[in-house]
Amino acid sequence: MELAVTIALFVLGLIFVIKGGDYFVDAASWIAEKTGVPKLIVGATIVSVATTLPEMLVSCMAAAQGKVDLSIGNAVGSVTANIGLIMALAIIFMPGAINRKTYLLKSILMLTAAALIALCGFFGQVSIPISCALIAIFALFIWENVRDALHHMRQKKDCSEDEIEDVSKGVIAAKFIFGAAGIIVGAQLLVDNGSLIAQHIGIPERVIGVTLVAVGTSLPELITTITAIIKRQSALSIGNILGANIIDLTLIMPLSSLIAGKPLPISPSMAMIDLPACLFVGLIAIVPAMILSKFSRWQGILLLLVYAGYITLTCSRI
Repeated sequence: MELAVTIALFVLGLIFVIKGGDYFVDAASWIAEKTGVPKLIVGATIVSVATTLPEMLVSCMAAAQGKVDLSIGNAVGSVTANIGLIMALAIIFMPGAINRKTYLLKSILMLTAAALIALCGFFGQVSIPISCALIAIFALFIWENVRDALHHMRQKKDCSEDEIEDVSKGVIAAKFIFGAAGIIVGAQLLVDNGSLIAQHIGIPERVIGVTLVAVGTSLPELITTITAIIKRQSALSIGNILGANIIDLTLIMPLSSLIAGKPLPISPSMAMIDLPACLFVGLIAIVPAMILSKFSRWQGILLLLVYAGYITLTCSRI
């Protein structure tokens, strides 16, 4: 009976996440069109903050309970899943040219944060100075997005407040709120019940963190990306992934450290496998795109292969 309830809640979470993602992308696309803010920026800020809440909640709760491997593994594993699985799918199904200038700073910030955290593996902990540097990167990310958003809103001349009906605003607001709530609640149901099953099987905390919990808390990004692929909103999808990764790396780790009340220790397995894997998939996704000014299908295929290898290696060490 208990197992049946767990499975039912897992399926319910999946339904919430799928439908919430559909509503959320519709609302975010509308916001971008009506305000003049580029979809990349909307994806990197509004969408990514909402879809990152599951990772933030899980990592902070884990840190408060002293489950450090789960806390760090969830944050880093979510970034690896976002790039190696979710961004890979977006690139495979929606390759194409990009405006390098638009993506450059966000890409640099994400890779810098990933490199700093990979560096922490050599010292065996996420130290206070590194946490301060990560928060500074997060602040720069927010400042850059706000600046760009204000700039594009000032340039928007063809959409006045009178052109937007109150009814449309109400419908979009409802879609945005219920979509975000559906994604967050659904992801939490998936993580809680999925983790319960995994723990019964006897899977180590670190492996649960970088696989099941990381993929589970990345489901909002996955559903948002799949919905964006269907609706042909590639900029919204890539922006969401970049923004979510920056938030995962620069905000969740320092918050977890603050809640734990001390630097977060990093296990040898995490230092040797998980942190380098996070940086490696980031380099594959970003560096060729910045050089060639486009995302190529081969990048997506390579990312999937690398992510599959990473998961295989991780599970083989159980």
